[in-house]
Amino acid sequence: MRARAAALEPIVMTEVPRELLERRWVHAHEEDTDDEMVFRPAEHPLPPSRGRTSFELRPDGSFSEAGLGAADVPDEAEGTWRLDGGTIVLGEGAPGGAPRAMPVASLDEHRLVIRR
Repeated sequence: MRARAAALEPIVMTEVPRELLERRWVHAHEEDTDDEMVFRPAEHPLPPSRGRTSFELRPDGSFSEAGLGAADVPDEAEGTWRLDGGTIVLGEGAPGGAPRAMPVASLDEHRLVIRR
């Protein structure tokens, strides 16, 4: 029974290659599951969708995040980001002014998967 419980634990990458993260990622909500959010590079073809969110992680440690704000008006936030093991941490400047942790479940040059 112990092996089954271990198989159900969330998987988070322990080492994330920073150079793969440094780009603009767009939420591909069509690929989400109950436990994971899927992001694709901005140049990846996605079907039209109203209010798709995106974020860019830059090599200098800054980020920008875009989405729909109040009254469907585009909203963008900027701040700093860092890696803490297998977790992307959006720090100062994150929307709402609060740091946000995004545990990375998987990553390659075509897909970023974040645990909810």
